[in-house]
Amino acid sequence: MDFSQKILRWYTENKRELPWRTTQNPYNIWLSEVMLQQTRVAQGLPYYKKFIKAFPTVTDLANASEEKVLKLWQGLGYYSRARNMHATARYVVAENGAEFPKTYEGLLKLKGVGDYTASAIASICYGEPQPVVDGNVYRVLARYFGVDLPTNSTAGIKYFKQLAKEVMSASTVRDYNQGIMEFGAIQCAPKNPNCTVCPLNDGCKALQKGLVGQLPVKLKKNKVKKRFFNYLVLIDSDGNTQLEKRTQKGIWQNLYQFPLLESEGVLGMMDVHLVEEKCKGFGTVSSIESYNQEPIVHKLSHQHLYTKFWVVKLSSVLKNGVSVENVKEYPVPVLMADFINTYKF
Repeated sequence: MDFSQKILRWYTENKRELPWRTTQNPYNIWLSEVMLQQTRVAQGLPYYKKFIKAFPTVTDLANASEEKVLKLWQGLGYYSRARNMHATARYVVAENGAEFPKTYEGLLKLKGVGDYTASAIASICYGEPQPVVDGNVYRVLARYFGVDLPTNSTAGIKYFKQLAKEVMSASTVRDYNQGIMEFGAIQCAPKNPNCTVCPLNDGCKALQKGLVGQLPVKLKKNKVKKRFFNYLVLIDSDGNTQLEKRTQKGIWQNLYQFPLLESEGVLGMMDVHLVEEKCKGFGTVSSIESYNQEPIVHKLSHQHLYTKFWVVKLSSVLKNGVSVENVKEYPVPVLMADFINTYKF
């Protein structure tokens, strides 16, 4: 029994029951693949169910407001995925009659769809023999074949794509692609995989050479940048607060936030004059207090945000205030959502 046959047999015996596996509808498959990029199934599954309930078809998603899409996505991270997903839904409806392209090449033209997602949709929905290569597949191939090329290098990406093509089962590509991804997620896990019961253990180079913990290899990321955020939770004499929409490019584009003061380090009560200065444009300040003495550290892929919330009472009325009762309706970054859900306005 060769590599692909062992993967297929394992998948038949061990696959998880997931809602997108009961259909070959490209909308459902596309939605699940977008959500599961850089996200574990356990985390993504509730979001998939929420989106399918709110937007049963690509037309429903296309007709939704971006604000509603971002609100439902809140907490899943990498918000550009949600914005690209919404843009793609609108394109598919407006330009393609609500029909997804039926080929790998056609799918690649959609916004936010790269090699992996196009390969997954083309193979699962249409049976096109395109190999999928995600983090799980990299791990299985690197370990089994003993490949130490960095998976995030140009040479590594090209090599693994070709290797995946050579070993895949083209005749049963729909199940094979799902099988090798599932195998990497469950059996050939990132840490402490149970190699004693692995159906590939007799031919696994990493196991033979004692390199399971060292493979796959990835090039080191850039140094993580530290940033210091101070959110100004303004509350005016009418009980309203202030929200701003982040329109500039970035991971939180088009999400809302309290007015932000970015500083060079953590601000304490000795620095309250800086907070007061920032608040002057909103009205007359009557009091300022620090909600959290120690900053909340929010870790993103390339930066760590050291965040403090400052509750600022105003004796005047905000020009464009938002009722504190309605704050929860706005799509906001998850660290702000946590504050909103715990603070008693």
